[in-house]
Amino acid sequence: MALDFSSYSEENLQAILKEFKIEAKVYSFNSLTAGYINDTFLVMNQGTPLYILQRVNHEVFVNIEGLMTNVTSALKQLKSSHYSQISLVAASTGKSYAKLDASYWRLMTYIPNSTTFNTTTDTDIAFEAGRIIGRFHSLLGREIPANYKETIPKFHELELRKMQFLAALARATNTKKKIANDATNFVTVMLEKLATMGTAEPPQRICHNDTKLNNILFSKANKKALCLIDLDTIMPGYFHYDFGDAVRTIVNTAPEDEQNHSKITFEEKLFEAFVNGLAANDAFLSSEETKALPYGVILMPFLHGIRALTDYLNNNVYYKVSYENQNLDRALSLFNFTKKALAKLDYMETVISRHLPQSN
Repeated sequence: MALDFSSYSEENLQAILKEFKIEAKVYSFNSLTAGYINDTFLVMNQGTPLYILQRVNHEVFVNIEGLMTNVTSALKQLKSSHYSQISLVAASTGKSYAKLDASYWRLMTYIPNSTTFNTTTDTDIAFEAGRIIGRFHSLLGREIPANYKETIPKFHELELRKMQFLAALARATNTKKKIANDATNFVTVMLEKLATMGTAEPPQRICHNDTKLNNILFSKANKKALCLIDLDTIMPGYFHYDFGDAVRTIVNTAPEDEQNHSKITFEEKLFEAFVNGLAANDAFLSSEETKALPYGVILMPFLHGIRALTDYLNNNVYYKVSYENQNLDRALSLFNFTKKALAKLDYMETVISRHLPQSN
């Protein structure tokens, strides 16, 4: 069955569902459009949500077997009275995913009465985000990084993103270079600055690696955080990656592609609530990990910004866009937040040292 990935018919999706071990019913579908990479659908029966059906983008995630092995291993550990469990539905082959021609699909259980937030101004939500990320890491704390595949090699490696950016800049048209001139100048300055900020390398651990706020499920009833979703990037990493990614989407109340940079914020009350949420868990961070956290808050928005700028220069081949310059707007917005995070470096160090305990 050849699928047009730009649109899926009801018939296509019904046929895909038959590849999984679920009860034969009449199912309906709603497209979920928040993600930039995969194609995701809510599967319902008579209006009741039951499953999440997702096509994994194998151009981004080339090692599907390794990715799904990572997810399966992590889900076995992500079980707790304070962490809602997601389960994978087996395909008819017995695997955790189904392959149809050149596409890869998985089916997951749906957590009822759940919701997500793209941004927040609510300190309770910021606290809960910190608490559930801390719980996630506590549950995976004994996992051995060497047992997990690196599904996107060097995903958060600054040197790789620098080389990709320079290659894209060399190929870009003069028009694009001119439009992106301010952004490219900022990249040059920040690469020099980050080179002087390197810290002693903390220990590796299994990380989510994409802990933006809308990758956390919350209860509709009481706004309690339930679990993390979009688990494709579970693999070895460093905690400051997850910390920095979460902070950039929690303390900034503006959308990621906000064009009015006066709306981009670093809300101290949200930062402190997030850190207090992490601290609500038993201590799980080493002193080396704790020291790297402010650096992570600067590194992660810059990394996302340079990736978006690179994609803009490459004519938008990686991220989904709804208009031509959206990736450039993402980059400029992320770079603006990077500047605001830099101005809060001393503040972050103080809050973290006061509120976040270390495990040794």
